[in-house]
Amino acid sequence: MPDVLLDRINALRVLLSGWGLEAVVISNPENIFYLTGFTGSHGSVVVTGNDIHLITDFRYDEQASLQSPHCKIVLIKETIPDTLCEMVQDMQIKSMGCEGNFLTYLQYSALKDNLPGIELKPLQECVEDLRVVKDHQEVQRIGNSVKLSDRAFEYVLPLLGEGVTEREVALEIEFFMKKNGAEDIAFPFIVASGQRSSMPHGTASEKAIVRGDLVTLDFGARLGGYNSDITRTVVIGQGDNRKEEIYGIVLEAQMAGINALRPGIPASEVDRAARGIIEGYGYGKNFRHSTGHGLGLQIHEGPRLSTRDHTVLKTGMVVTVEPGIYLPGWGGIRIEDTVLVVENGCRVLTSSPKERLITCGP
Repeated sequence: MPDVLLDRINALRVLLSGWGLEAVVISNPENIFYLTGFTGSHGSVVVTGNDIHLITDFRYDEQASLQSPHCKIVLIKETIPDTLCEMVQDMQIKSMGCEGNFLTYLQYSALKDNLPGIELKPLQECVEDLRVVKDHQEVQRIGNSVKLSDRAFEYVLPLLGEGVTEREVALEIEFFMKKNGAEDIAFPFIVASGQRSSMPHGTASEKAIVRGDLVTLDFGARLGGYNSDITRTVVIGQGDNRKEEIYGIVLEAQMAGINALRPGIPASEVDRAARGIIEGYGYGKNFRHSTGHGLGLQIHEGPRLSTRDHTVLKTGMVVTVEPGIYLPGWGGIRIEDTVLVVENGCRVLTSSPKERLITCGP
C-alpha cells in the first residue's frame, strides 16, 4: 500500500477506535479518492480495523484494481446497500459509522433498512477533519494547480481589452488550463467587469468590457485531483485615483491577513487582521464575506477564515486570503492568493503580480 494512503487510513482507524465503532462506510467521492486513489463515479469504501473494501460496479472493476491495489474490490450485485449488508453480515460487524454530513435522508434510510440489528451512527466530517491538514503529496499537487492558474493569468492579460466579453475571457482561461493539463475547472469562473464587479460572485456574462472598467477575475484549475483559487482585479485602458485608492486598501488588508497567518492562532484572527484594515478606512460594510477558506480536493474546505471559525491553524493547512471591497453602482476589487501554513508562518503559493492595479488594453 502506498505510504501516504496507509497513513490516511491509519489516522481514520484511530478515530474509529475512539468512536467505539468497528467500521465506517465512506460515500463522498473526494473522501473515497483521499483514502484509495479511486476516481470512478460510483462506489463506496468500508474501512475496518484490518481491511479496506472498495465497493463498485463492473464498469470500474479493472480501474479500481489499478488505482487501489491496497483495497479489496467488491463488485455490486444489486445496489450498494444490498452489497454492504451482505459484507457486514459476513464480517459479523455490529456497529458502523457513516457520513452524516454527506448522505441524504433517503440514502441514510436505505442503509439503515439494509443493516438490521446493526448500530449505524451518522458522523460529522469524519474524513474531512483529516483532510484539513495537507501532507507533502497534497501540498505538491495544490502547488502544481496554483502554478497552472498563474500561467493562465499571464496568458489572459494581453487578451483583456475593450469589446471582449466576460464569457470570452472565461472561455479563454478554461481552454488554456485544460490544454495545459487541467482535468477540469475548479468552479464556474467569475469574470465581472464595470459595475458588475461589485458582485462578489458575478459569474461571466455576455457583457462587453469597456474602457475604464474594473475587471475581477476569479478562477482555478483542478489538477491531480486538487484545486487552485486565484483572484486578480485589473483595469482596462486607464484607472483613476479612486480605483487606485480602493485597490491599495484591499492589498493592504490582504497583506495584513497573510502576515497574520501562522500555526497556533485561531482562523478568526486572520479574518480580524484583514477586516480591521478595511473597517479602518470606513469600508467595513462593503466587505461582507469571509477573508478566506481552506481548499484541496474541494474548492471550499475547512478552516474558514471568518469571524465565527476559531479553528487553531496548523502547519500544513492550505487556505485562501481574499478580502474585497464592493461598492454597488461603482464596482469592486478583490485580491486572492493561495497560502500554505508553515512552521514559522506561511508561504504564499500564488505568484501572479498584485503589487499595483494592472492596466490592460490600449
